[in-house]
Amino acid sequence: MRRGSVAQLVAIGIVCGGGAALVAILIPWLPDPASRQAGRIDFVFWFVTVICIAIFALVAAVIIYAIFKFRAQPGEDLDGPPIHGHTGLEIVWTAVPAALVTAISIVSAIVLAKNDHVPRASAAGKADPLKPLVIDVTAQQFAWSFQYPGFGKLTSATLKLPLLAPVELHITSLDVIHSFWVPEFGQKQDAVPGEDNKLVITPDKNGTYPVICTELCGLGHAVMRSRAEVMPRQQFLSWAKGEQKKLGGPAATSGKAVFTDNGCGSCHTFKPAGANKKIGPDLDSLRQEAQRAGQPLEQFIRESIVDPNAYVEPGFQKNIMPTSFSSLPKDQLDALVKYLAQGAK
Repeated sequence: MRRGSVAQLVAIGIVCGGGAALVAILIPWLPDPASRQAGRIDFVFWFVTVICIAIFALVAAVIIYAIFKFRAQPGEDLDGPPIHGHTGLEIVWTAVPAALVTAISIVSAIVLAKNDHVPRASAAGKADPLKPLVIDVTAQQFAWSFQYPGFGKLTSATLKLPLLAPVELHITSLDVIHSFWVPEFGQKQDAVPGEDNKLVITPDKNGTYPVICTELCGLGHAVMRSRAEVMPRQQFLSWAKGEQKKLGGPAATSGKAVFTDNGCGSCHTFKPAGANKKIGPDLDSLRQEAQRAGQPLEQFIRESIVDPNAYVEPGFQKNIMPTSFSSLPKDQLDALVKYLAQGAK
């Protein structure tokens, strides 16, 4: 091939590769990573993208050059001359893709292994309550709940995470298959009934991020959302220990902590807790609602938490309130019932 032809191929390849690179760089394909695992996954993405752009530039340059250089002239209907294959070229275009696929496989395997690894506290070192931090994630139509076994089985409706601390999520479901995903953390994991699936996260950026179910799980799938809050380590410890203290205190204090931590105020009105939402029934009127249901107050409250479809207040629909609160530890459920009963009119 003449030097001019090579220069033309190179020029076409640079233009095609540059255009593809601009599309890859200028369009925000991925959310900003907020965990070490997401950063590694992004590296694999860009590693593969660079390889793809290089291959695209080479193939596009050859095709475009061939279209203009070897196109048939007007009136020419002869077949091209028979040419025997080039053995060296065939070896190259087999070996190079094999090498690239091997490189992608190795890089991906290393990243997967690193992302699945949980640093353990050294037996000789100082005990660290956040290394690793284990959180039980429970999915149920159509809500998430999070429990912290290392802090007296503290529960919350939002995922609280300490900055730069390795976290091991144990994910399961109480009904159908769900899928846990925080886009900024870069990983997904299915929540399957009867299975304990693990996901490792090391948050490296403070902030609040959406928790999304990415498995079609029923009519309320689109609203099965929560949030993950990443905060400094000391702030997380203060929150966790403070909530532990509240849960171990008087019924009013511990009940309010359960009410707040499990997001009850995002749907209900309850003046003692400063909640004023209208999605669910007014909890200030629980005594009248219990009378309409024909049950003692505390029994009615407990049943409404554990089995919210057993009695539905007129004007509201079934299957709006999730049944996941039935998994609350007994002491927390008892405290919540007493708190609501004491505050009811």
